Amino acid sequence: MTGPYGILSPVWAGTATAQLMSEESILRAMLRVEASWAQALADAGEAPAASAAAIVAISEDPARAGLSVEEIASQSPGGGNPVIPMLAAVRRALVEAGESDAALHRGATSQDILDTALMLLCRESVAALLSDARRAGTALSRLSQEHRNSVCVARSLTQHALPTTFGLRCAGWLDGLTQAIQRLELAAAKLPLQWGGAVGTQASLSDSLGPQRAAALTTDLAARLGLRAMPRPWHTQRQMILELAAALAGLLATLGKAAGDVLTLQRPEVAELREPTVPGRGGSSAMPQKQNPVLSTLIRSAALAGPGQLSTLYLAAATAEDERPAGGWHAEWPSLVELARLSGGAATRAAELFEGLVVDPGAMAVNLRLSGDAVLSERLMARLGSSFPGGRQALQDVVRRSAVERVGLRGLLEEHLGDSIAPADLDRLLDPHRYLGRAQEFIDAAVDEFNQQDFNQQDFNQTAAQPEGPTDHA
Repeated sequence: MTGPYGILSPVWAGTATAQLMSEESILRAMLRVEASWAQALADAGEAPAASAAAIVAISEDPARAGLSVEEIASQSPGGGNPVIPMLAAVRRALVEAGESDAALHRGATSQDILDTALMLLCRESVAALLSDARRAGTALSRLSQEHRNSVCVARSLTQHALPTTFGLRCAGWLDGLTQAIQRLELAAAKLPLQWGGAVGTQASLSDSLGPQRAAALTTDLAARLGLRAMPRPWHTQRQMILELAAALAGLLATLGKAAGDVLTLQRPEVAELREPTVPGRGGSSAMPQKQNPVLSTLIRSAALAGPGQLSTLYLAAATAEDERPAGGWHAEWPSLVELARLSGGAATRAAELFEGLVVDPGAMAVNLRLSGDAVLSERLMARLGSSFPGGRQALQDVVRRSAVERVGLRGLLEEHLGDSIAPADLDRLLDPHRYLGRAQEFIDAAVDEFNQQDFNQQDFNQTAAQPEGPTDHA
């Protein structure tokens, strides 16, 4: 694997997204943009075919042309971005090979290359992380149905509240994940080509080729790259990036919420869940008895780190002054890349977590009994409040006495109600399985919505190549 290695970012270390968003991949994506543009020009008869072929060869094997990430990175401060030293290296390689650079970078600017390269990598990264996110969703769908009748206690403000089912809890996690997937799919499908020239007018291309010819070639380039054709440049209007970044952060948030719940439910004093274990994971360097919840911890770490990256992107968009931002655009690159890495890593860990999650309905039943019959107090107030001797206040006092003095609520109710309620009726009122509302219906709704997603990668690619608005054609 080519770096980054993620020694301080274990949530995405070793994942597909880490490889897709490596610095080597960024360099190759920039070269791919240049090569695709050269091919478009050559196919249209606007550049020598041999020059375009040489650029394509360099993009396919940068090392043979002497291009390295280390060299490009070390020289990028000179021009403020990596495109400028990359172009110098490509031109040098072309000269050494005896080829013309006539097809290289014609009418383009550094922002066109880097923005478009990042859009390519974001689309590929989103495709990879969506695969893992759907794996996690499939696992949650299964857990929702398998445990639709596993009654447990719902907690409100950390305290025991009412009965629920673990299936419904999983359905809640699934619902958030489904919405995050849908939002991310939409954002990724809209990622466009960026091709505006020096200040977003395409003046150089239009002057040499004519406006209609420039428009046609720009649309052709978008199709070659599998990106959405742009109705106009967006070099200082960063809404596309913000939509994608917000969708990535939304995925992190919903996975972080689920991981936080799993962390709580794994505590030994709760012990309702247990992470899947594999050799070499979860151990402690000092306490051999521990089995740490590593997957949940890593997912939560990504969810906590994501908002900071998103904040930088919003700030950069808000300060994108004039026709080429000084600093705002530059601040955007590492935050967008890291947000993609975090999201991809979290999705990968979530898939493994939920596919192997160990559930203990017995522990759930034990914990539910800790609150005794008082966990049904809401139902008791609704059913008995008006007829209880002394009214609602008296019934509240009985419930409170049961909790404070740890006296069985059933006995107190029988003492106050006497023969006014049949034992069988009191049994039904105090049965947590009979106070689950529409839990089954809500589980089915969440599972059905996830299962109804029929995302097709071919449709995704076709959508991406369509322009968002009217574009001139030759």
